[in-house]
This record gives sequence, C-alpha cells and structure tokens, in this order.
Amino acid sequence: MAENMINVTIDGIEVEVPQGSTILDAAEAVGVYIPTLCHMNMEKIGMVNKPASCRICVVEVEKRRNLAPACATPVTPGMVVHTNTKKVLEARRTVMELLLSDHPKDCLTCEKSGDCELQAMAETLGIRKINITGKSISEVPVDESVAIVRDMTKCIMCRRCETACNQVQSVGALSAVNRGFPAYVGTSFGAPLDETVCTFCGQCVQVCPVGALQAKDNTWKVIEAINDPTKTVVVNTAPSVRVALGEEFGYEPGTSVTGQMAAALRKIGFDYVYDTDFAADMTIMEEAAELVDRLTKYLKGEEVALPLMTSCCPAWVRFIETQYPEFLALPSSARSPQAMFGAIAKAYLAPKLGIDRKDLVVVSVMPCIAKKYEASRPELGTDGDQDTNISITTRELASLIKQMNIDLFDMEEEDFDDPLGESTGAGVIFGKTGGVMEAALRTAYEWITGETLDNVEFADVRDAAYGIKVAHLNIAGTDLNIAISSGLANARAIMEEIKAGNPNNYHAIEIMACPGGCVNGGGQPYHHGDEEVIFARRQGLLDEDTGKTYRKSHENPSIIKIYNEFLEKPNSHLAHQLLHTTYAPKSGY
Repeated sequence: MAENMINVTIDGIEVEVPQGSTILDAAEAVGVYIPTLCHMNMEKIGMVNKPASCRICVVEVEKRRNLAPACATPVTPGMVVHTNTKKVLEARRTVMELLLSDHPKDCLTCEKSGDCELQAMAETLGIRKINITGKSISEVPVDESVAIVRDMTKCIMCRRCETACNQVQSVGALSAVNRGFPAYVGTSFGAPLDETVCTFCGQCVQVCPVGALQAKDNTWKVIEAINDPTKTVVVNTAPSVRVALGEEFGYEPGTSVTGQMAAALRKIGFDYVYDTDFAADMTIMEEAAELVDRLTKYLKGEEVALPLMTSCCPAWVRFIETQYPEFLALPSSARSPQAMFGAIAKAYLAPKLGIDRKDLVVVSVMPCIAKKYEASRPELGTDGDQDTNISITTRELASLIKQMNIDLFDMEEEDFDDPLGESTGAGVIFGKTGGVMEAALRTAYEWITGETLDNVEFADVRDAAYGIKVAHLNIAGTDLNIAISSGLANARAIMEEIKAGNPNNYHAIEIMACPGGCVNGGGQPYHHGDEEVIFARRQGLLDEDTGKTYRKSHENPSIIKIYNEFLEKPNSHLAHQLLHTTYAPKSGY
C-alpha cells in the first residue's frame, strides 16, 4: 500500500521502498553497490545474518553526525544518503586495514584463496598497503576434526557461522567468545568440535567468508591411493554433485555435467567410475520396504515405531543421536547411499574383481561434509576396514580435476561403469529436499497397490526450500500424513511435535539437514549468499529425473539383478547385514 512506502534518495537517485527497509535494501533497489562483509540475506533458505559487525557498509546520511551501517539502518521519509564520499571511503579503508592487520598473511596456501570474501573486498576497496601494524593476538589453537577444520586466527567475527549453527540449524555448537581483537566464534569451554553437539553439516563452512572454517581436505589421500599399484580404486558420485561441479569451471549453476564428470574421473586415474544414484535406488528398495512393513503392522493394530523417518542424511542422524536419543527407534535403519555403496562394493564388487576387500579403495564424492564423519563411523566397516575409505566434497573433486590439468569443457561425455552405475530418476532427486520421500513413494505406492503408477511426480511432497511441508496422501484407501523438513531448526520443531505425542499423526517424515537439501551441502561450490544458485541446482536434478529411462527405483535393471543374484530381496537377512545400521546416543556438552 502507498502509505507504507517511504521516499529516500541514494546518491542522487530517488527511490520508493517499503517501510522497514534498510539503506542497503534501498540501494539495491536502484542498483547502487554498497560493499558488505558480515551481511548475508538468504531468506528463502532461512539464512539471514545482519549483525552490522564489520562496518564495511557504512554510508553518510545527511543531518546525521556519524556514519551509518547501511545493512542495519532503517530508512526514514526524505532520507538522503551518500555512499561514496571521502569520509565514507576513508572509514571503509580503515576498517579493512584493521581487519587485515590482525589476519594471517598465508593467502597463497589458504583453502579459501580465490574464494575469500575478505580478499575480494580488499581488492574492491583498493587496499595496497596496511598502515596499521602490530602482533596478532587472535591466537587460538587449530581444531581439526574428521570433517571440519577450524582456524580461528582467521575469524573476522562476521558471525555468519553462529547464525547458521544456532538460527538455521538450532544445533548450538558455536557462539561468540571474548571481545575486541581476541574475539572469535568458538565452542563452549573451547572444546574440539568432535566433543560437542556439532553435526558436521558444514553450513558454517558454506557461509564463512574467509578460511576460518574449512572442510578436511582428503584430496592427497586420493592421489596416493590411485598411485598405489596394490590397490584398486573405485569412485562413486552423489546426485547433486553433477549439477554443481560445473560451477567451478564456468558452467551456469544447475548445469548437469554428468558425462564430462565420469570422463574426468577416469582421466584422473580411478579404476572404476560408478554412480551413487545406484545406491540411492538401493536405499529406496530397503527404506520403502521398511515403510510398507511398518504401515502394514500399524494398520493391523500392532505396536510399531511411527513415524518412519529417513536416515540418508548423516548430519540429521548425528542430530537425533545427540539431541533426541529417546527417539532412535524412529529413523529407518537403512544406511545412506554412500554407506550402502561402500558395503556393496566391498562385499559384492570386490569378489567379482577377484580381490580382497582391503585392497579395494572406495572413494565417494559428496556435496556433504558430514559424509566424511559418516565414513569414519566404526559400525560402517568390517575388521578395521571402513566400507567407504575416503570421502571428498564437490569442491575437492574440482581441485583434483584442476591439479590433474583436466579441462572439463574438453571432456567427451562418458557413461558410468556397470554394474553399480545404472540409476533411475528416483535416485537423482535424492539431492534435493523432498526427493527422498518422493522416490520412496514412487516405489511404496506400487508395492502397496499392485498397480502401475503412471504419474510419478508427487507434487504434494515436492520441496519447500526451507521449512516444513505437510502432505496428506491416500494410497489404496490408507490416509498417510507426510512431512518434509529442510534445515535442522525445522527438524527440531518436528521432534518437539513428536515429543508432544505426534498430534499431527505423521506416518513418514523426510529430514534434510541442509536447507534445500544436498544441493546446498556444505561441500558444494560456495554460493556466496546467492540463493538462486541453490534453486538452479535443484532444477537441474528435476530435469535429469525427467530425462531418465527409468524413474522408479524398483525398475532399475541393475538393482533387480543384484537382488536376484546376491541380496535375494529387500530386508533379507543379507540385505539387513550389509545395508542397514544401528544408532546409539551420542554425548555432547
């Protein structure tokens, strides 16, 4: 409404903006650039960070004595703002020099070099010399977990990670410590991440503007394995990797580079190149069978653990183990696709290749940092040999390709190897919120009804980017209440409902730790606050699903073959031994 609009002037440009807008909002409305560092506004996925702590965005407001932070100052009627006066430019440069004076100078070897927002901002502001000198007093020991490395000497107190951990994910592993130069974002009592309730989801890493938070780099382990003549090295790539990897090589976000990626992996030196989508189809076989079994018992009036909750997200599994251990009977016992692939590779593929399981090195390429943690879980291995030996992120794969001097643009498309490389559209959509539930329903519907499902797209469970979506479905006369939850803060809301007695009578729930699903995983190329990148990746998966010959997991010929000749049937004794797992309460501070 017109009465809720305010007229302001930004650098001589008049603009009308809604009441409650900030100066930064008004500037963006007319295309005036105001540099920001701590600010991040991704409302669609719940990531909004506006602490006004960096002061890079200061501007001059007429009739105001001091400079105003544009990201946190509401506009007022008739406000006149100048974004590029000498006073403003001097203030920004001084702030930047102060930040740089207390920042390590190891840019050449920093993981974020080239992707560092502090580095880019120094370039934007024309910083060529630091006039403020002194010994850094931000001396905090480096914390290196199996998944995340924290180097708080690089922390600039933007507090994005704190917002991601506490607001978006509600995990509560990180908070501000100290004031002034010694300030940083740390854990309670300075505990290592391994000893906290951290889920290793990596959302803190994804939004950190500098190298203070990084994924544990396993690329050299891959190079060593490939060059070990006593080892056979196989690789499998997760669904959402194929629609994000191209960004590291100049492709538009969401562009599928599946064929080029398979070719590049062979050129790197992997002996066999497989698709995690195959294992996603296998996950559906086991999880859908478990869902049908629980529902059948429920309808007979038997005591059964409902709602069934998906279990393919390791960050979510750690979340429920640390924060809601009393409900560990609810998640499906089916392993994640990464864990299933590793188990099948060691138990089925290794004998086919005529080698010992310990001489088969299984490498997974994941969008997820928590997969590094999952790969290390002792229950996902045999006699000290982990089923998945090395897990790397999409970013690490891009680094490997570049190190090997491979140009993704020049690669002719190639297919995955058989028998673990054939997949369906159901496996593809695992990488986005709502995809696991939709894939499970495509199979469960046909198993329950005995009828062919012509329209495989369950629009009612397709994702909200961030939040909780509830769908009510009727399958063969049975009313099902389904919930889709994206982001761990929403998972907490779901768990609190269940704690209160499941008043909505949910029968099945999908939980994805990362807002939007794996397309927004902590190991994906950095989105730098552009949420449209995430939606483009999501669309890329939907497009690939539509183009698949098979779109239901139980129709995958390779899946049918492996059950016929090895596993017998879903939830068989052998399938349970290899493809299912157990959960246990995990302590945190």
